Amino acid sequence: MKLYTVEHQGETLVCLEIAAGVLARLPYATMNDLLREDELDRCEVLAEAMESSDLLDLRDVRVLAPIPEPMQDVICLGMNYQKHKTEAEQFDAQAFTREKGSAVYFSKRATHCPGPGTPIPGHFDIVDSLDYETELAVILGKDAVNVAEEDAFDYVFGYTIVNDVSARNLQTGHKQWYFGKGLDGFTPMGPCIVTKDAFAQPPAQAIRTWINGELRQDAVTDQLIFGIPHIIHELSQGMTLKAGTVIATGTPAGVGMGFDPPKFLKRGDVVRCEIEGIGVLENTVE
Repeated sequence: MKLYTVEHQGETLVCLEIAAGVLARLPYATMNDLLREDELDRCEVLAEAMESSDLLDLRDVRVLAPIPEPMQDVICLGMNYQKHKTEAEQFDAQAFTREKGSAVYFSKRATHCPGPGTPIPGHFDIVDSLDYETELAVILGKDAVNVAEEDAFDYVFGYTIVNDVSARNLQTGHKQWYFGKGLDGFTPMGPCIVTKDAFAQPPAQAIRTWINGELRQDAVTDQLIFGIPHIIHELSQGMTLKAGTVIATGTPAGVGMGFDPPKFLKRGDVVRCEIEGIGVLENTVE
């Protein structure tokens, strides 16, 4: 199933796609409300929507980020594909070299996430090395505490695409990555949430990025160094991951800083992020 947050006639709606391009309105004010819902009640609402007469055409709405305002910062993994880890270390060994055997976690300020078609602010007054990172994001459907690896997928509601936009000069200029990753508009998300039943666990979907039509990133989402079960297990030890938590699992090789010379984004560039089975998240830098 695919779930969308859309704008229609000035109203923000949470919808379920019940057929190709056909949306049924759901009785939730926001996607966060749906994700906080009791699992049984949520399933009943989704089942009822399949027979809804209150339908919309996907072509007649504006698609927003599925979670425009996450309840908390997005959790991210750094250097979680081996080839990307290598290119990052080559770009700046001091900033990106990490001990083997440990995942790199950081949080990303996401007060508001742009959806498909919404411009990415370049913040070029303080940024001179704007970069892109297409990532598979995991959406949790219930609170997770002390989760065993073998039970991790029981807590996953679905998946979406996140572009972990990064200001490399700010990221490498500080010991923490929060500032360089968390500027306003740096968390484009969408176009929808695909429920976990649509994919194998773990998902093995093609993940690609085009910049102005040039293919830059091309990998598969099961090539993670630290997989989804490890991530949920490790993060939930002593820390509660609330329903609605968004976890961006890392990006493959081919980001701008990985080229010689680097290919950073500039105003007017079109960034097309795609994950097989989820769709396309496309934004233009302004």
